[in-house]
Amino acid sequence: MTTTRPTGSVRADEAAVLADLAAMIEQILGEYGLDGTEITMDTRFGRDLELESIDLVTLAGLLEERYGRLVNFAEFVASMELEEIIELSAGRLVEHVCLCLKAAGRV
Repeated sequence: MTTTRPTGSVRADEAAVLADLAAMIEQILGEYGLDGTEITMDTRFGRDLELESIDLVTLAGLLEERYGRLVNFAEFVASMELEEIIELSAGRLVEHVCLCLKAAGRV
């Protein structure tokens, strides 16, 4: 079994993770881009960014590529109710990523 490791320098502070997440979302949206939308801790994936389920699958892959298996997006959302997934904010994901990184000693 192959263990994926984080790529590059990984910091567990919220500002760094939010910046990483914003870059991932911009990559997912491609030519449509963020259209002037700033990604903040309050930004909702569904309501504000109109990401679809396939976009969240792509995001899961980018998170694993960036942070390795330290951050398991599928496991994170599996513990949520449907309404929580629909209302998922960037901030909640950032907090989850930071907790995972800190638990793994990546401060």
